[in-house]
Amino acid sequence: MESEKRKIVVVGASRGIGSAVAQHFAQKGDSVFSISRGQPIAGKWIQADISTPEGLKSIVSSIGESTVDAFLFMGGVWENGAFTEQYDFMTSPDQETRFVIAVNTIAPIELTKQLAKNLAKSNNPRAIFIGALSGLDNSPTIEVANTASKFGLRGAAQALKLALRDYKIGITVINPGNIATEEVMADIEQGRFTAQVPILLTDIISSIEWILTLSNAVDIGEINMYQKG
Repeated sequence: MESEKRKIVVVGASRGIGSAVAQHFAQKGDSVFSISRGQPIAGKWIQADISTPEGLKSIVSSIGESTVDAFLFMGGVWENGAFTEQYDFMTSPDQETRFVIAVNTIAPIELTKQLAKNLAKSNNPRAIFIGALSGLDNSPTIEVANTASKFGLRGAAQALKLALRDYKIGITVINPGNIATEEVMADIEQGRFTAQVPILLTDIISSIEWILTLSNAVDIGEINMYQKG
């Protein structure tokens, strides 16, 4: 996928991984739809709450009949106090569980389905989802809803390959460890996370760029990214 101006949809574009990804492609001159609740730094903003059916419908309506070369689902949420000693599964409410799964699993499924015809207009369509190492077999964390949502995302991606076979969309899940977003760096500095060297945002972006440069004869199922330190 090496056209001069690719049409890219980035979900979760106002912060963290999604913000960095949206800025990267916008700076390269690609046409970026930035989906988020809060206003993003880069791209054409589509304001939407992806945890609701109404929010998903508004995204699809805003994109309309446009060609989509890449659908990048970079959004993600987790439970209150997740990944710290403050997290307690027994006090996590039902509403929180449903919200995490709605955002992390249902939203990418439904958006991929609704944007399949847009993606099929591209010569080399790609859908890339951010998962997590906690979604791999024998690697769960105590955060039940988040772990379940990431396992579900991997299963969804595998099933979507079959369900959308005729659309010839390459579907990839990137499963990283902790990434050096502002939030993660603050957690490390303030002692909520143990001392560690997180994965650079540029490494995530490079992985996405690599996938987008592959020919349409290749489909990458998953990329697992571990921290060295």
